[in-house]
Amino acid sequence: MAWTPQDIPDQTGRVAVITGGNGGLGLVSAHELARAGAHVVLAARDQDKARAAEARIHERNPDASTEIVPLDLGSLASVARAAEAIQAAHERVDLLLNNAGLMAMPRRSTDDGFEQQFGVDHLGHFALTAHLLPALLRAEAARVVTVTSVARFAGGPVHPADPHLTRGYGPWRAYARAKWANYHFGLGLQQRFDRVGVAAASLLAHPGLSNTDLQARTVREGGAGWLGAISEVLAQRNGMTPNEGARPQLRAATDPHARGGELYAPRYGSSGPAVRRPLLRRWDLQRRIDELWAVSQRETDVLLDVAAAR
Repeated sequence: MAWTPQDIPDQTGRVAVITGGNGGLGLVSAHELARAGAHVVLAARDQDKARAAEARIHERNPDASTEIVPLDLGSLASVARAAEAIQAAHERVDLLLNNAGLMAMPRRSTDDGFEQQFGVDHLGHFALTAHLLPALLRAEAARVVTVTSVARFAGGPVHPADPHLTRGYGPWRAYARAKWANYHFGLGLQQRFDRVGVAAASLLAHPGLSNTDLQARTVREGGAGWLGAISEVLAQRNGMTPNEGARPQLRAATDPHARGGELYAPRYGSSGPAVRRPLLRRWDLQRRIDELWAVSQRETDVLLDVAAAR
């Protein structure tokens, strides 16, 4: 039998933080985790959209336990404030779902001067995870799920000398590289959990081709050219629904049989039931993980040190 959200175990008493939980796959994940009993923290930039999302969750789940925390992943100051607010309200965090992201945007910079897609999709989540480590490690067996994409196969490594693509920027190249970073971050975080011997786990998920606002926003922003228009049409005609697209990240987050370092994705790549997929490990995987870690800590000035956080 294919895995569905009905297979999510009881989440009562657990605290789940979802970035971008106010729309798309994040909102579906928030619905399902709240339905299963978790206290869901919607960490989102657009507060009006977050309040509307929270209202929708309570329409479907009148007994849902939710809160909203302002979070702009394009601002390290906002990331730090969000983590501080979450930890002031909750001694522990059981689940961190690094879900939010941008796709194929025109060249822009974050508040801290980072290339926007790398800054929002990866560096913001890197810093948030680092800040929340103490709360994650206080949980009995926390999970961090980071959302990547098949686009990672088209992404190259993050070069320490030019992490923000000052040369050769392209909207799709930047997106693929950000998803490459998400993938290597998820694997690197599990390595660090293993080295210290903590119960926390880092997993990866990719949603395949899902028909959310992601493609439409890419077209609205006008930086992705004809590929953006094609991606929107493909998503509308052949994409999975948001409910289906959220299943890999929900399974990674809640399946009792899932283990750290695993990837959950649609069985057929772009579509299909959520299953565990094999990891393709290049010969230089460790070097790339270590380079990404060094670049991320240097650029954010945030140390992600599991041993120190414990």
